Amino acid sequence: MLDHLGEAGFDPQFGARPLKRVLQRVILNELSKDILSGRVSKDAVVEAVLEDGAVKFENVEMPAV
Repeated sequence: MLDHLGEAGFDPQFGARPLKRVLQRVILNELSKDILSGRVSKDAVVEAVLEDGAVKFENVEMPAV
């Protein structure tokens, strides 16, 4: 996942600005859509998984303490 995001946001001329935009578009915007649609719980631990070049979010079941 980190390699995918790094490659998508790499631009030696503009520094970290493209990476910030990629993180916002790929992670923040898509996670927000999944939370609003109810696919991902806002109170759960969420895992980001790269599938076929796209980031998918899944709730992670935590063991009971």
